[in-house]
Amino acid sequence: MFGKRSFTALLLAAALWFAAVLPVDADVAVSSPSVILIESSTGQVIYELNSTERRSPASITKIMTLLLTFEALEAGKVSLTDQVTTSEHASSMGGSQVYLAAGEVQTLDTMIKCIAVSSGNDASVAVAEFIAGSEEEFVRLMNERAAELGMTDTHFEDCCGLSDSDNHYTSAKDVAIMSRELTAKHPDIFNYTTIWMEDIIHETRQGTVRFTLNSTNKLLKQYQWTTGLKTGSTSKAKYCFSATASKDGIDLIAVVMGAPDYKARFQDAQTLLTYGFSVSDIYVDENTDELQPLVVEGGVSDRAELKYQGEFRYLDVKGNNLSAVEKVFELPDKVQAPIREGEEAGRVKYLLNGAEIGSVPLLFAEDVEKATYIDYLRKIFYLFLM
Repeated sequence: MFGKRSFTALLLAAALWFAAVLPVDADVAVSSPSVILIESSTGQVIYELNSTERRSPASITKIMTLLLTFEALEAGKVSLTDQVTTSEHASSMGGSQVYLAAGEVQTLDTMIKCIAVSSGNDASVAVAEFIAGSEEEFVRLMNERAAELGMTDTHFEDCCGLSDSDNHYTSAKDVAIMSRELTAKHPDIFNYTTIWMEDIIHETRQGTVRFTLNSTNKLLKQYQWTTGLKTGSTSKAKYCFSATASKDGIDLIAVVMGAPDYKARFQDAQTLLTYGFSVSDIYVDENTDELQPLVVEGGVSDRAELKYQGEFRYLDVKGNNLSAVEKVFELPDKVQAPIREGEEAGRVKYLLNGAEIGSVPLLFAEDVEKATYIDYLRKIFYLFLM
C-alpha cells in the first residue's frame, strides 16, 4: 500500500506528465534522441522528444543517490559531519572516481562534493554503504523511491551508473522527476553543484595528498544561469545530462539523453534552457492575505477562520499578459457545525482571459464543535450579562 508521501509523489508525477506539452518547434534543434524541458516549481513540461524512451543513464543515476542522501540528512539519520569510511568494494570502482583508498575516511559533506562535483563512483558507493549498510540495500531503496515518485520507466542496478546491464535504465521524463524532487525539496544541493573546482585532502597510510575536484558540468562556465545538476557518459549510454538553471524567478530542468558527443549534450541543454527562458513567464500568488472568517451555524463558535492550502503558480508559454489574471473566491455563505481543521471550505480559482487556469483549496484553520444545550445556555447567560 502506498503511504501519503507515495500518493503525493504520484500526483506530482502525473501533473508533470499531463501538463501542457509544446509541440516540436523549429526553434528547438537538438541532436540528442531523447530530451525533456520542464519548469521546476509547477512541473509543467515545456518541450519533449521521446521523453519516455528507456535508455541507459550512466552517472545521472547519481541524482537518485544524492536524493536519498539528502532525504537521510533531512530525516536526521545522518549528518554532514559524519565520518564515512571507504570500503574495499567502494575503492575498487572504475570509471569516474576521486581515488579514495580502502579504509580512507572523509566527512559525508566531502563525499557529497566528490559525487556532485567530480561524479566519483567510489564516493557514491561509499555513501550508499554508509546509509544503507550495503550497496545492494541502497539500490533497493533507490528502486523503491523511484516507484514512489511514479518513475515508471526506471530500474536501477547500481548507485553510480557504471552498469551496462539492460536492466539498468531510466527515461528523460523520469530523470526530470527525480531532478525536480532533489532540487525543489533540497535546494542545498546547489551549494555543491555550483562548485567549479575545490580541493580535498586524502589522508591514508601512505600519507596526505591534496586532490582537486573538477566539475564535470561545463555549463557552469558556458551558461551564466546554470545551477547544476549532473552529467553522465558510458559507451552504452553515450552522453547524458540533467541541467538546472534559474533566471528571473523561473527554474528550469533540461534533460538530455543519448547525445552523440560531450559537446552536443551541453549544446542541447543550453538550447533547451535558452528556449525555455525565452517563452516562459510565471504568475505567483503567495496567498499571504488575510481571509474573512466563515459564518458557522450550530457551533460553539459563530465564526471559523480560514487559510489557503498554499501558494499558486502558473507558467505561461503563450505570451499572455499575466497581470490580467483574476482571483475569484468560491465559498458558501455559511456552514453547519461541526467542522474540522484542514477540511476544505471552498476554493479560490484563477482566471485568465475568462478561462480557469487553476485553483487553490481554502481550508478551515480551526475546529468548531457542534453546540450542545449547555453551550446555548452559556451563550444566553453571556448575552444577559452583557
